[in-house]
Amino acid sequence: MKIGRLSELTGLSIDTLRYYEKIGLIDPPFRKGGQRLYDPDAVRWIDFLKALKATGMSLEKMKRYALMRAKGNATAANRRVMLENQHKLVLERIAELNACAALLEHKIANYHEIEAGHELADRKRTTK
Repeated sequence: MKIGRLSELTGLSIDTLRYYEKIGLIDPPFRKGGQRLYDPDAVRWIDFLKALKATGMSLEKMKRYALMRAKGNATAANRRVMLENQHKLVLERIAELNACAALLEHKIANYHEIEAGHELADRKRTTK
């Protein structure tokens, strides 16, 4: 598929796809008549890269992972360890965000109580 179609399917800009190719995150595509032609499997790989990025993995680590992937099954253990480490970081971030959400919920409930108290006080003043 052409780069424009890959961009549509992955949601990444053409410039980002070219950059990812340049830094080694995406395998160099076949070229025909000066146009890049990507394998359909590129979509799954890019979706995985997007997921890694969403977890907060740095481009450097993603590049290291991609290099190991290119070497095949001999690097499976190293890649698994990388993913386990990233998974641990994600779980820690989820716990942190859950604590933040709980604090926000507490503050929101507090403001509801304050607002309800003001409404009650306003009603008492207007009925006098």
